[in-house]
Amino acid sequence: EVHLVESGGGLVQAGGSLTLSCTASGFGSGIAEIGWFRQAPGKGREGVSCISSSDGLVYYADSVKGRFTISKENSKNTVYLQMNNLKPEDTAVYYCATPVTLVGGTLFGPHEGLGSWGQGIQVTVSS
Repeated sequence: EVHLVESGGGLVQAGGSLTLSCTASGFGSGIAEIGWFRQAPGKGREGVSCISSSDGLVYYADSVKGRFTISKENSKNTVYLQMNNLKPEDTAVYYCATPVTLVGGTLFGPHEGLGSWGQGIQVTVSS
């Protein structure tokens, strides 16, 4: 079983930056992609970004394109999400997950019991 542990996040003013980390154990077991999702109070889960475990292909939601950058460091089994020029609407709990699926421009996470989710970390952006 793959286990994901997140770190980073916190409180930042609009226009500031934060970096999230997602460290996996059991990495390299045939997982195709690792992705980031977020959920604001009263809203559904939104796919934010993902990166291929093999060739490094990346995806970004339109809402974060040009501001967020996803990367990975294989030696540390870690995926990062660098968030720049943060906006109040970025405020949410952020989760990493694997495996993920990109279908028709929409990012989906694993169903319960069929993959792994991080514990969730709060990102709050003040105006």
